[in-house]
Amino acid sequence: MAKNKHITEPDVFGFQVRIVRRGKESSRYFSHKLWGNKGKSLQAAITWRDQMLVVLKGSKTRFLKPPKNKSTTGVTGVSRTIKYDHRKDKSYLCYTVFWVCDGKSKNKTFQVGNVEKVSADDELHAFRTARLFRSCYEFAIDNDIEFYDDKFDGWKKARLYEDESLNPVYFVA
Repeated sequence: MAKNKHITEPDVFGFQVRIVRRGKESSRYFSHKLWGNKGKSLQAAITWRDQMLVVLKGSKTRFLKPPKNKSTTGVTGVSRTIKYDHRKDKSYLCYTVFWVCDGKSKNKTFQVGNVEKVSADDELHAFRTARLFRSCYEFAIDNDIEFYDDKFDGWKKARLYEDESLNPVYFVA
């Protein structure tokens, strides 16, 4: 975490700490005069911020309930669905991951393929990739870092979950 993330100096008189979780702001102002000097007020702001991040960790917007018409997989935020394309008169097997970005619900679909032609290996590959995607998102949220979903472009050709050296941390920066 950046040393002074969530801390600003809005004026010459003190530091402001702001942390927003689930649309609710926790904030506090640390006056240089009240704390004795600029260095002490900054240290107090950092200490308060660190304590609040621990307290608020459980309240982060991490889990989303999948829509009721979706079939769950037992993994929070990951659903298995069959989508019907009426133009082609075909059904496609998909795994969809749900997450929150800037307070808005988002999803990423890992389409396995035509239900009539999909292999068990292809379905397992899509499921494991979707599960890794969700894990990377949760890692980013838990560590208060930005999550980049574009790391999963081209997922069909890469078995990202098989590389033992990979950790969700590699997918967030």
